[in-house]
Amino acid sequence: MNQAPTNATPGTAEGPSRRPGLRLGLFAPFVLLVLLALAWTAGWFWLRGRAEAEIDGWFAREAQAGRQWTCTDRSLAGYPFRFELRCATLGFARSDVRFTVGPVVAVAQVYQPRHVIVEATGPFRVQQDALAADVTWSGLEASLHVTGDGFQRASLVVDGLKGTVSGADPSPIDFATGHLELHARPTPGRFATDGAVDLSARVMRASLPLLDPVLGGTEPADLALDATVTRAAGFRTRPLAQELERWRTAGGTVEIASLAAEKGSRRLRAQGVLALDEQHRPAGQLDVRTAGLEQVIAPLISEQLGARLGGDGAALVGNIVGQFLGGRRKEPAPGPDAQDRPGDPPLKVLPTVRLTGGRVVVGPFAVPNVRLAPLY
Repeated sequence: MNQAPTNATPGTAEGPSRRPGLRLGLFAPFVLLVLLALAWTAGWFWLRGRAEAEIDGWFAREAQAGRQWTCTDRSLAGYPFRFELRCATLGFARSDVRFTVGPVVAVAQVYQPRHVIVEATGPFRVQQDALAADVTWSGLEASLHVTGDGFQRASLVVDGLKGTVSGADPSPIDFATGHLELHARPTPGRFATDGAVDLSARVMRASLPLLDPVLGGTEPADLALDATVTRAAGFRTRPLAQELERWRTAGGTVEIASLAAEKGSRRLRAQGVLALDEQHRPAGQLDVRTAGLEQVIAPLISEQLGARLGGDGAALVGNIVGQFLGGRRKEPAPGPDAQDRPGDPPLKVLPTVRLTGGRVVVGPFAVPNVRLAPLY
């Protein structure tokens, strides 16, 4: 009996020749994944080589400019998704200042290389002329975000900061803070024209025993500052005196939008504009409101001026100073940081505080025995 012919042909669904193609299709995604991983690995190591060359070049350019950086036991790792630059210690030396800190780790993601996060472990040791400081902390993290147009934001957060400054008069000077934050960014609409940079600082539980007798208490202080620094775009890593002189001659100012300080029951709120005069001393004008500090300021003025007048003159000066510093009307300051809390003494407006000619002038009275020294 003759069998009916079949219609199966090579390459049809019924034929066995499709099976090798099916197997290749199953493995294709894995092959592509391996190729992608190899390409990523090659790209990461190529970028690491570029980064190493850029770091070496930057160190060389800094050395030619008289700034010597050292990164001991330097390594660059972080494969596959980031770069981690590690230094056992980071050192800096220039003719006027030197410091060391470490270990230091700087991290940037491969997909966001212009956003760098830095973590550092103390101690931090710095020396400038006869002054030296040793600083430690429990945690420190900094971040820097830059673009082709320059930096977009810089931040520093430190916990458990404490240190000692030696070589000053008096010496040593101890200080400590529970928490510190510093933030900076180009001022929108003013950076291109005025070189303006916004600054925000918060200091919690700050202690400076040297000032406790003057301020009348040993309680830690909380500080908050929001300000704009003009002509700040030109700052580089030149010596501090050169940087400040460039800033002063360019007409740089510090516009204090809000300064708040609290130490126990004593509180202060201020705003104004500061600069440097031709003798390199702080100069400017501040609008100040206080609670409790008039008990510190008034005796300084009345005691010194009253001693010169003697007798009835001392009483007269005391009354005048009391009217100026203790009897002026209360004026609540704007903003949440400046609001009175239940039980707090009210804030009182002081006469305008002026820094002029190296003196601190409160209304018509210059604070005796207070001289503002040149900063450089």
